[in-house]
Amino acid sequence: MRKLSIYIHIPFCIRKCAYCDFLSAPAQDTVKERYVRALEKECRAWGGLLPGYEVDTVFFGGGTPSCLKAELLTEILEELKRVFCFSDMPEITVEVNPGTADLLKLERYLEAGVNRLSIGLQSPFDEDLKVLGRIHDYAQFLDTYGAARRAGFDNINIDLMSALPGQSTARYEEGLHRIAALKPEHISAYSLIIEENTPFFEKYASHEELLPDEEEERKMYELTQTVLAGYGYERYEISNYAKPGKECRHNLVYWQGGDYLGLGLGASSLLGSVRFKGIDGLDAYLKCRDMERAGRYGEAGKCGNDRVAILQALHYQEIQSLSVKEQMQEFMFLGLRCMAGVKETEFLRRFGVSLQSVYGETLTGLQKQGLMLCEKREDCTDKEQDAIWKLTPYGIDVSNSVFVEFL
Repeated sequence: MRKLSIYIHIPFCIRKCAYCDFLSAPAQDTVKERYVRALEKECRAWGGLLPGYEVDTVFFGGGTPSCLKAELLTEILEELKRVFCFSDMPEITVEVNPGTADLLKLERYLEAGVNRLSIGLQSPFDEDLKVLGRIHDYAQFLDTYGAARRAGFDNINIDLMSALPGQSTARYEEGLHRIAALKPEHISAYSLIIEENTPFFEKYASHEELLPDEEEERKMYELTQTVLAGYGYERYEISNYAKPGKECRHNLVYWQGGDYLGLGLGASSLLGSVRFKGIDGLDAYLKCRDMERAGRYGEAGKCGNDRVAILQALHYQEIQSLSVKEQMQEFMFLGLRCMAGVKETEFLRRFGVSLQSVYGETLTGLQKQGLMLCEKREDCTDKEQDAIWKLTPYGIDVSNSVFVEFL
């Protein structure tokens, strides 16, 4: 059976952070419950529409999924398991913000089948957390992390951010040591991006002098690699580090071009060569998501194998059938984000043509510039070329300029 990943968007939070441009907002409990009921209907609408798939990963993102009552999240998972076939050992992740999940809630998650947590810390220093507009302090994070371990979780990610306003290189390095010493299985380390339509954009977009300069940001980037390597973390993607065997399977699906279904407000999906997203407005979502009647036994069920027609019947938006060229482009620039690189044999399997016939000149040019390297198995025959193309350390540093070469 084909593997399917499911992303569940929970658009609620206690308070929106100053840098956040995600689709999220505070809400009352009654609205949260209405949303979960609508989400369950959206889930049921897919019943019978994806034969031949089994769910291998589920990721609850947001927003702050942990601001939901434990029973609501459990009900969503139960609905998913009623509608979809699951693999024997699925990875099920919930994003958790410190201060929104106590020991009892985390135990309920584990009982429901959640086996991975992603804790949004961002920084182990209270002064940074205050600048970011986070609702918690570092002590609350330690409480949440400790509760997760006591509950029985043995696969935890911690999110960190660098290049924050007022953040020094020395403080960032100290923070890396603090977090790595806690021995989480996974660390995601991203540099701050100032997004439009956020308080940070209004404050810092025209005052870049208040942010770490390019040299400081570069040092933080390098420190992330060296410090985490010293604690046994392997860099498997540009911004992600894991202990061996603890890579995030769900995110690898995105980078490796797998199939994923997004359920909930504004959630994005990719099924085969078709990309689409859910309704953006909460009121519109709550009103429109009586999808069950439009599902297998309604309009969508009459569309046969016409995936675009099915999606239109289910009220999805921005439906796009990717051309073969667009699929090849995404295969390259998403795959090259991973340290494992892209295999020529996988390109041939997916597209029926060789990687060299499409991107040979581009690859050779990037290789000559020291941006890419080619690894080849010594035992390969001429008919079985298992060459793997990867970014060099220099290529990783300027990855965006490499990726555009494949567009």
